Amino acid sequence: MNRKTVVVLFGGQSSEHEVSRMSATTMLNALDSKKYQVIPVGITKEGQWLIYTGPTEHISTGQWEKYATPAIISPDAKQKALLKIVNGHIKVIPVDVVIPALHGAWGEDGTIQGLLEMARIPYVGCGVLSSAVCMDKVFTKIIAKNANIPQAKYVWFTKEELNEIDKVVEKVEKKLGYPCFVKPANTGSSVGISKAKDHDALVKALRLAAEYDRKIIVEEAIIGREFECSVLGNEEPAVSGVGEVLSAAEFYDYDAKYNNSESRTVIPAPITEDEEKTIRKIAAKIYQAVDGSGLARVDFFIEVETGRVLLNEINTMPGFTSISMYPMLWESVGVTKTELMDCLIELALAKDNGIRG
Repeated sequence: MNRKTVVVLFGGQSSEHEVSRMSATTMLNALDSKKYQVIPVGITKEGQWLIYTGPTEHISTGQWEKYATPAIISPDAKQKALLKIVNGHIKVIPVDVVIPALHGAWGEDGTIQGLLEMARIPYVGCGVLSSAVCMDKVFTKIIAKNANIPQAKYVWFTKEELNEIDKVVEKVEKKLGYPCFVKPANTGSSVGISKAKDHDALVKALRLAAEYDRKIIVEEAIIGREFECSVLGNEEPAVSGVGEVLSAAEFYDYDAKYNNSESRTVIPAPITEDEEKTIRKIAAKIYQAVDGSGLARVDFFIEVETGRVLLNEINTMPGFTSISMYPMLWESVGVTKTELMDCLIELALAKDNGIRG
């Protein structure tokens, strides 16, 4: 059997570099070596591309860079290849599909997808437009509003507007009040997010968010439970069951997700049949509204006081770590990680064969 050549991209220049390495490690371990010739390609925090041939476990620990050789994806659509550079000589390696296991900026935001589109190389996940709008929390909310999808109230600002911080704070206090959540518009894994309970905390939170992005979004605090749902497919996506997130911290920030062993998930979520049906329906609706393809994880709140189901956000390259909800939701219904990777590759190839213009 002719094996397809699959490049797994990991690392990257975003604040989620380490999470990407963990996701890639899980994916690499799940890929069937009988079906695929797998080539790990790491991108350093400085932006250098390197082909890696060492032990998979070195990727998550960060030791991989010691055993790597320069290599880049060729933008030449006639080649559809990875270019390995050794002692000034270039070796052309034809590529069948790329898995961009990259989270955050320069990976999950449409930039790497644009390069792969130019190269005409099939890739796993959402396209340029859907990746870009879902990475930007403000645009996601605009699309959700136009699709009549319920969500928390919000306001947003540019970094430049913080030069008149009193006006920004006044607007937040008038429209949202306290407590509220302050987020960089274009980060994932809860990087740079703060909960502000008063004026001073809000000022500090706004300045922190501005360190990560030039656009900041502030949302009303929802007193409720947190849920996640996985979507898989192109035009007619399948939607998983629902899992509940039980954070060990006040909210599910980066440390609570990846460093606090007391945070946990419950699958299936202990909710009513109607609540699950509503979450799954909205997940499919927002996925199609943003023109999603391949995969996404959609996050929700159920407000305690009202019972309302509210959209939180949609992630077009969700985490694939050992504690990530996306693969666990599919595993709970009998889909192994290896089967999931097979499906994602098939969807990527199907999208390239006519779905992507």
